[in-house]
Amino acid sequence: MTKLSVNINKIATLRNSRGGDTPNLVKFAKDVQQFGAQGITIHPRPDERHIRYQDAYDLKPIVYTEFNIEGNPIPKFVDMVLKIKPTQVTLVPDAIDAITSNAGWDTIKHKEFLTEIIKEFKQNNIRTSVFLNSDLKQVEGAKATGTDRIELYTEDFAHQYSLGNEEAIIPYTKCAELANSIGIGVNAGHDLSLDNIKFFKDNIPELLEVSIGHALICESLYLGIENVVNMYLHKLK
Repeated sequence: MTKLSVNINKIATLRNSRGGDTPNLVKFAKDVQQFGAQGITIHPRPDERHIRYQDAYDLKPIVYTEFNIEGNPIPKFVDMVLKIKPTQVTLVPDAIDAITSNAGWDTIKHKEFLTEIIKEFKQNNIRTSVFLNSDLKQVEGAKATGTDRIELYTEDFAHQYSLGNEEAIIPYTKCAELANSIGIGVNAGHDLSLDNIKFFKDNIPELLEVSIGHALICESLYLGIENVVNMYLHKLK
């Protein structure tokens, strides 16, 4: 079964909008794990617009599934990850002013940088994943960095699928097949939803984990968080 890691950035956004502690991020993380989620994902950014760096430390003791911290490996981020030692760190090349992640790494251009960062994390027993576009050359480049996994950036698939273009899955399938053949695990995330997750999962061989936040939280406004988590789990079997 593909694991579901729930990205809780949107819960932090809602909390921050009123300046208090409602909804409480730690309680929400506890609850979604009890509802069946197999991981918690956060993506702190330098401006702390949603997840604050302190949140990462507060979550560490209560995440008993898998703790995945995403972000651009600037020094502050690297220091935090090395102190917390989550299950997995996902490296994302997002610009400081980006509203959300909008591109994967150029693993060829940034090979030396990624190799150095990944080596340090792995020496501290932290599983590494690199955020990638569905490009075979970038998968090959990721292998050269020593990363454990890649996370396929699925925004284009989600958009094309919503227009009825099922062939949009093909580049992702090919990348997953290549990654599997060269010993890299495959994760995926961005704009995956209840509408497209089963089709995506059924066409991606050996899909280990999906990280879903925005769609899952929006769907939960109508259907309820416990119900939605279990709907995802059913589709990921």
